[in-house]
Amino acid sequence: NLQESESENKLDGETASDSESKSEFGGSPPVPTSDDTPEVLNRALSNLSSRWKNWWVRGILTLAMITFFFIIIYLGPMVLMTIVMCVQIKCFHEIITIGYNVYHSYDLPWFRTLSWYFLLCVNYFFYGETVTDYFFTLVQREEPLRILSKYHRFISFALYLTGFCMFVLSLVKKHYRLQFYMFGWTHVTLLIVVTQSHLIIHNLFEGMIWFIVPISCVICNDIMAYMFGFFFGRTPLIKLSPKKTWEGFIGGFFATVLFGLLLSYVMSGYRCFTCPVEFNNDTNSFTVDCEPSELFQLQEYNIPLVLQSVVGWKTVRMYPFQIHSIALSTFASLIGPFGGFFASGFKRAFKIKDFANTIPGHGGIMDRFDCQYLMATFVNVYIASFIRGPNPSKLIQQFLTLRPDQQLHIFNTLKAHLLDKGMLGGLEDA
Repeated sequence: NLQESESENKLDGETASDSESKSEFGGSPPVPTSDDTPEVLNRALSNLSSRWKNWWVRGILTLAMITFFFIIIYLGPMVLMTIVMCVQIKCFHEIITIGYNVYHSYDLPWFRTLSWYFLLCVNYFFYGETVTDYFFTLVQREEPLRILSKYHRFISFALYLTGFCMFVLSLVKKHYRLQFYMFGWTHVTLLIVVTQSHLIIHNLFEGMIWFIVPISCVICNDIMAYMFGFFFGRTPLIKLSPKKTWEGFIGGFFATVLFGLLLSYVMSGYRCFTCPVEFNNDTNSFTVDCEPSELFQLQEYNIPLVLQSVVGWKTVRMYPFQIHSIALSTFASLIGPFGGFFASGFKRAFKIKDFANTIPGHGGIMDRFDCQYLMATFVNVYIASFIRGPNPSKLIQQFLTLRPDQQLHIFNTLKAHLLDKGMLGGLEDA
């Protein structure tokens, strides 16, 4: 009986050390859950079983969220960046609130104030770096912005150091361990939420297609895995998420790869999606107009001999980006769900059903974006590793900030290099 009891505790995500922690920090009782389904849907679906009622609630609200997603894409990059910021703040709030409630941190001095202060500091650092990087001309044109840009990292460090000193001064004898625990909780939350949202912004500047396709692949995989699991699921996938099945996991993978190929084909033909998002200093607005790169120009590819007899074609015309989309959709299907599993383990550890009840049938904002943050990191690393090369415009921007003697030295070095290559002489003859 003792062994059975221990195994049940482990399945619930709780060990002996968890029990000790609960007694030390005041206990972590399960957070009660309530039916947050809108009354209109409750009345309309009252005759259905709970299984099918949940299916319809999730389906209707998923369609509503997808519609909202299309609207913000239509409104442009600035609105998208604002939405990313709002999602980041809400996710941070949900995670901090869990720590605040589960560990009864009500008596901790300055805990919530310092948590939000650190969020402000980290956002100031990351978004300041982004502004300096992508809006260089605008920054150099305005004197206050130029000073802030020049000393940005020092100011950021000074702000963080102020918060650090405030935390040390807030330490109270009877709360030492819990205060340091919540200090770590805040910083891990910042690492997970703020850093990832910053990478999402960077992906967006590379072109809206690098923002839309990865996010859409995660959404597609989530929907199709749920659909395949709902109708065909029989084999449990992982104990952390008992409702996840192998049938849903595999079906979601193939559906997402196909979806990624089709979506990439459609979007690759539009400059508004493929061009990098740049700031036009003349109009003080964002522009997405350019000559599409080779990634977004149709190429002819030979089909492997093994498949030629099956499909009946020898060649196929497709965009090179579609090949990259296979990597993106594969990650979204095979690795992306582990972000959800991680979130499930987190929730089981603290005996909560959802991060919040913001979206009926779906939980909190973090419940919907747990896989998106993992995807954002992969896309950013993928672009840096396989796509992005040196940016001439940024090199010129940095060159113009140097002293005249430094600029002359670089000019002479570059001139000598081009003469050695025989390129400068050829241009002069022409």
